[in-house]
Parts: sequence; structure tokens; C-alpha cells
Amino acid sequence: MNTLLKTWASVLALTLAATGAQAEGKLSIYHWFEYIPQELLDKFAAEYDVEVTMDTFDSNEAMLASLKAGKMGTYDVAVPGDYMVEIMAGEGMLDRFEPSELSNFGNIAPQWLDVGFDPGRHSSIPYQWGSTSFSVNRDVYKGDINTSDILFNPPAELQGKINMLDSQGEVLALASMHLGIPQCTSDRDQLKALNALLQSQKPNWASFSSDGAKDVLVSGDAAAGMIWNGFSAKAREEGANIEYAFPKEGFVVWMDNVVLLKDAPNRANALLFMNFLLEPENAAAVTNYAQYTSGVTGVLVFLEESVANAPELSPPDGQKGEFIMACPQEVQAVYDKIWTDLKK
Repeated sequence: MNTLLKTWASVLALTLAATGAQAEGKLSIYHWFEYIPQELLDKFAAEYDVEVTMDTFDSNEAMLASLKAGKMGTYDVAVPGDYMVEIMAGEGMLDRFEPSELSNFGNIAPQWLDVGFDPGRHSSIPYQWGSTSFSVNRDVYKGDINTSDILFNPPAELQGKINMLDSQGEVLALASMHLGIPQCTSDRDQLKALNALLQSQKPNWASFSSDGAKDVLVSGDAAAGMIWNGFSAKAREEGANIEYAFPKEGFVVWMDNVVLLKDAPNRANALLFMNFLLEPENAAAVTNYAQYTSGVTGVLVFLEESVANAPELSPPDGQKGEFIMACPQEVQAVYDKIWTDLKK
């Protein structure tokens, strides 16, 4: 998808730190699909007289591969997940900024400020956070769904009717939790068990799709599927009789972030856009649209009631979630081989 927004307005002098600043020029965004409302991009374009272009991706790995294949220097900002921020920083793909360059830096929620993947937030700002698990059509299966057996040892009603996300990190993380082995393990027996589990369950899965994860549940083409919690909430609102699971074995917790890319052609406008997204009203607009949780303080008063109270946003107390780990290179090579073999 390529979205081109053009708005021409009177131009004032560019002052990055000022909330009401104007800037002329362009901004190029690399973003997840269906993850930011068009109206918010229109608002930014009109407010700052910036021509905005946006391309989309459907997985962290696809985004990384595209940038490494020659797209660096094309985009100003991208929106990777937590572990991918760490990987990109390690490969020299991110620029740095000082907190003083963003007048709204103080709006970042405290728990998302000094994070391990970007200590002190010098290359990224928090965007939205949520979970990755799966949802089940309750017209098809009425049993207990809060177990990862649904994906990795499914009941007869669901066999051959499951959609998996086309996302290496999330599929392997959930499979590791199901087996009770650590992520990024280098133990050969554990890696063999992980590969064996995935290969044995592949016949039970109808498809691998990320951009269609919601639609196949709404249409009934899949009776169960891996999905992000916000997508599950949207599918439920569209009429699917589905329930989102928080499996006892664990689920993925993630934080998506807006990063400043190395060699950004429009660095000033990139920082202006990041500052814009740290405004509580703008951050809430993303939450109301995508139905995840903001990493910015002060958004609650701007949230729609149905979003604020969505069950998909409220894991049961004591139910464990894990962030995806950035693996050492030698382990990642094995994971890549497991994934490649699974997708054949």
C-alpha cells in the first residue's frame, strides 16, 4: 500500500521544539498495515505543511529485509517491535536524537522510558503495545481455549482450520513457550524439539497470513488463528463470534516503536512527526483506531469507552507474557533455518 497525502498551507519558520511549529517538505514512513488512521496523517500533513508518503509491511522480519535490501535512505521513520529495535541498532540502522529535540518527550509513560532495547530512548519513541496470542470461533469450538494446545495440539474441530501469523519471531516464541523451553536456546535437543513440534503441527494449519489474520476469522475461513489483540477486538466488532485467548503457557507481549532511521532524508520532519505522536490526543487516536494500548500518558480521557474496556486489552492477573528476545547470531541462524523449512 502506498498512501500519498498533500496539503498546502502557509509556511512559518521551522522550530522543532515548539509544539505549534510549521515545517515544509516531505516525510516518508515505513509502517505496519492498518495501524494508523488516515485522519491522523491528514492532520499532521495539514498542521505542518508536509507531504507524507507511507509504505507498509506485515512483519518485523519483512521490514528488516526490505531496509537491508536497499531501502535505507528512502524512509525517515519506521515502526519496528521491541526486539527489532535492538537488532536494527546493533546493525547501525538507527540515528540518535536528544530528548530535548522533542518537546513532548515528557509524555512517554515511565515504564516505557528506560527500556532495554533503547535505554533512555535516544533512537525511538513508544507507539503502541499489546499481545500476540490466538482467537477461536466459539461457534466451532466451545472448550477451554486458554492453552496453546489450540495451536500446537488442536482438537479435532479446529484441525486444518487454523491461520498462523506469517511472523517468525512470534510463531517461534509461542512454540517455545508451549514446550517450556527458553527463547534463543542453544541446546541442540531443545532446538530439535522445537523444529519437530512445528513440522508435526503444520498439517493442522490452513494458512500463514498476517495481513489477513482478522479477515479470515470474520469470514469464517479460519476457525482459529494467531492474532494481535487489537486485530481480535476489531474482528469481534465486525461480527465474528470469537474469543481472544491468554494461554496458561504464555503469550507474546510487544511494544511497537517509532524509530529515527539512519540517513533519513527528512530528519527534521521525522522528529516533528515523532513529537506529534507523543501528544496524548494523537496517541489516543491511534489507540481508538488500532485498539492497542498507548505508551503515552494522558490518553485515557480521549479513549472511546468500548476500547478502554475491551477484554482483549486486559490479561488475567498472573497470566505470564514474554517479550521476544533478540537472539545471538549463531542461534538466529538456526531459527532462520527452522522457519525456512517450515514455510516450504
